[in-house]
Amino acid sequence: MTNRALFGPAGLPDSFLQKGYKTYTDIPKYTVEMGLDTFEYQCGRGVKIKTQNAAVLGELAKQAGVTLSVHAPYYISLSSPDEQKRKNSARYLLESAAAIAAMGGKRIVLHSGSVSGMAREVALGMAKETLRYCIGRLDAEGFSDVTLCPETMGKINQLGTVDEVIELCSLDERLIPCIDFGHLNARTAGGIKTKKDYEDILDNVENKLGKDRTKVFHSHFSKIEFSEGGEKRHLTFEDTVFGPDPFPLLEVIAERGYTPTIICESDGTQAEDAAIMKRHYISLVGEA
Repeated sequence: MTNRALFGPAGLPDSFLQKGYKTYTDIPKYTVEMGLDTFEYQCGRGVKIKTQNAAVLGELAKQAGVTLSVHAPYYISLSSPDEQKRKNSARYLLESAAAIAAMGGKRIVLHSGSVSGMAREVALGMAKETLRYCIGRLDAEGFSDVTLCPETMGKINQLGTVDEVIELCSLDERLIPCIDFGHLNARTAGGIKTKKDYEDILDNVENKLGKDRTKVFHSHFSKIEFSEGGEKRHLTFEDTVFGPDPFPLLEVIAERGYTPTIICESDGTQAEDAAIMKRHYISLVGEA
């Protein structure tokens, strides 16, 4: 376990091709060139990477000192009223687990689903039941060391408030929250403005899940345009209208000695913006 926060992009930024990189085998070299430590492989539209290719990527990443995580398919819905969709969600998580295991990584980020016209408490109860089933399936298939990271979500009709993610993570000590601060800012119509706002979020997680898990939380970060229903679209750090500001978060992380994995989801500049965060973080904690 690293004693520093890790920073990296979600998927391939625009500069990946612009710099002449072409295939998944170039990901570790690109990540290092950008001054970053980690990379989140996107399986949002399905787990399409072959196991042998995932193993190649994992070995190259290990040699480069780059950690890997996977974002599970977007169409996972733990809260769906349709039983078959919930069972399919377990299958998609098993496919994601096979991919990250082959890569030599641990973490899988997943969405919980929508409220779908149900009371939020009912939807959350359904999601907890499905997640418990998924954990059992993962254990039975030999993936008990995989870490599931339920994500806070940006649209109000989605499951994914901080409290809902905490509730999901309370099912098992192995679950680590994925705190997407851009999503939280969007669903609260710009509610993250100050250092204290970040402190309050992380205090809530630490008070309910404990310091050990909070210290190593997973995170997504980007500035996000929002409307009345919450998240509208991802932006870049050049935007000056929508937030949130990453620098107060980095101050809190540095002061508390947290060592999260922070994945930037900016629109096309996710590596460059991740590097901005990392440089600021290093200015606070010093070089290793």
